[in-house]
Amino acid sequence: MDIHNKEAFGKVQNLLSKVFRPEPKPPRHPELVKFLNRYALLFHYAAVFFGYFLIEAMARHSFAEAARFLDDHTKVFLYNTLLIYLSTLIVFLFRNRIFWRILIAVFWMLLGISNGILLANRVTPLTGPDLTTMSEGASVLSKYLAGWQIGFLYAFVIAVLVGLVILIFRAPRFRGKMHRIPVLIGIVLSCFGFWGLTKGLVNIRLLSSYFENIAYAYEDYGFPYCLTVTVLDTGIDKPDNYSRVMIDEIIADEKDTQTTTADIEKLPNVIIVQCETFFDPTRMKNLTFSEDPLPNWHKLEKEYTSGLYQVPVVGAGTVNTEFETLTGMSMRFFGAGEYPYKSVLKDETCESAATVLKNLGYGAHAVHDNEANFYSRRKVYANLGFDTFTSGEYMNTQNDVNENGWMRDENLISPINDALDATSGKDFVFTVSVQPHGSYPSEHVIANPKIKVSGTVTDAENAAWEYYVNQLHEEDQFVADLIQDISDRGDPTVILFYGDHLPTMGLSDEDLKEGSIYQTNYLLWDNIGLEKEHKDIAAYQAVADIFAKLDIHDGVMFRYQQTMQNSESYTFDMQALQYDILYGKRYVYGKKNPFQKTDLKLGVKPITVTGITKLANGTYYIDGTNFTQSCKVVIDGELDKDTIYVNDHTLMVNNKELNENSMIQVAVQSNSSTHKVLSKTYAYQYSWFTKEN
Repeated sequence: MDIHNKEAFGKVQNLLSKVFRPEPKPPRHPELVKFLNRYALLFHYAAVFFGYFLIEAMARHSFAEAARFLDDHTKVFLYNTLLIYLSTLIVFLFRNRIFWRILIAVFWMLLGISNGILLANRVTPLTGPDLTTMSEGASVLSKYLAGWQIGFLYAFVIAVLVGLVILIFRAPRFRGKMHRIPVLIGIVLSCFGFWGLTKGLVNIRLLSSYFENIAYAYEDYGFPYCLTVTVLDTGIDKPDNYSRVMIDEIIADEKDTQTTTADIEKLPNVIIVQCETFFDPTRMKNLTFSEDPLPNWHKLEKEYTSGLYQVPVVGAGTVNTEFETLTGMSMRFFGAGEYPYKSVLKDETCESAATVLKNLGYGAHAVHDNEANFYSRRKVYANLGFDTFTSGEYMNTQNDVNENGWMRDENLISPINDALDATSGKDFVFTVSVQPHGSYPSEHVIANPKIKVSGTVTDAENAAWEYYVNQLHEEDQFVADLIQDISDRGDPTVILFYGDHLPTMGLSDEDLKEGSIYQTNYLLWDNIGLEKEHKDIAAYQAVADIFAKLDIHDGVMFRYQQTMQNSESYTFDMQALQYDILYGKRYVYGKKNPFQKTDLKLGVKPITVTGITKLANGTYYIDGTNFTQSCKVVIDGELDKDTIYVNDHTLMVNNKELNENSMIQVAVQSNSSTHKVLSKTYAYQYSWFTKEN
């Protein structure tokens, strides 16, 4: 290194040293610093008090509401302040206390900001499971925030991280004598004392460990406590006296028919359609519509079984309604805000409607017009026994989206038919729609809405309801069109349509003419002459009810729902069975897990490469079948991210030089924020030219 380079390098080192390792300077006001250090614990609590007030103000979107919470629930407010306060005590174990104080403050403030953003767009607040679904959150961020807001959010996070890095080196350090052992002992004792305090407050019902309505719980018990409960309280509690004898007695109590009596050859296809954010908006007290928003649904209700559908969530949590419907299990026994799809079912196999029907000779298919990885469905569906999964990436209608960017559900009809055609026998097809998904715009974004809505207080609310109701109107047409399509096929079929939850509109039971905010609507269509009924049903009872109508009495949870709903120990025994199946020793199956993870196939129509057409130097058509907008060409093992989708049998690549030895493959890329390739290997390939233009 020459003399000039050495000098330049030395200057850079000097600059970095000044930025990151400045010379320690004595405090300008030593007496003030001494005073602050002496009463640090008190000042800590005061700072936490005001910081927590800001967190509640963000959650309630109002300083006045935060003040009202402090006034009405003073003890709970002080308890939550103490919870955050305990998390700050670790600063006394370090000399760089200012850095650690700011780091902890930033941590809690980011949680508070995230909670405020979520509550501005959905009913349910930030929960522990949300912290494990960051990929899902990133994938729908553009649906909730404007581009400049997302940019500001990223810039803010980057600025905070840079600031923290600088603080590590530049923040003043404590110069007094350290007492780490006494401090550590004090922190441990404080945590034990706080644990005892929590137990005591739960016992006197000032706090609760069970959240029937998670949104209300956060309002009553505060953000820090409720978030902590949703992080720590997961799974299903082990029942008292859990044993083989207990489980055997529960099974023995099923006094009704316990084996399938149906003629298997005459069983119908079973289709379940979970309609995103679907319910009958005419249940609203104050809304008026220019015409019937659900004309087909209302007509079908008069002819087929229908009623209210009890679900475990409001405004969000789609997969928890899905879980209850597919397994016959209730979410009430899981931790507050938990998603089994993001916890136990990611690793464990489980009995489901798919496994029961497969044992009777059915093919089992899942269809969803959104990405495969959303809520871990790609993993979970394999653990629930499905054979195939046609996600949005395997549909060539991805550009047919509504004003919010969600694919229109009319596009589900073709994949459902493809699933039915995929096997020669009977089929079970579970379908999840997406079109009416939020967020709901506060401005009128539909140029000529079919349904005009009025009756709310503000024009912004009218705009949100008008957008939402028009999505429901299109969903209503999708229901009618699917039924017509299945009728034209002529195969014996039963179709269950139901809504997963009500929309994020800040609704309460008082806003409804009938039912609660935990009840959507369902419809059971069939062409096999089932008796019409009008009755309300819970999501975890729905499939068991359908099975009973078809004389199918297989599956532990479904048979339990068929026979034990009137039992005095119904709820307790249901919890015991769910614990045994998912977390216990599986006494119901002879201490074995009889269910194996399936080799889930994505898509039911094969993607093939049949040839290459050279258009000009560097530009080629890749010919094949069943291409979609998510297909990318792979040339000699390298993914071409700029692949152009032309149509379902043609892809185009530019600026590539191919020869007769080039290996051409096609991969399907995930639509999630990660954009990873869905298949581990590229199954469809071509290695020589067939034609040249």
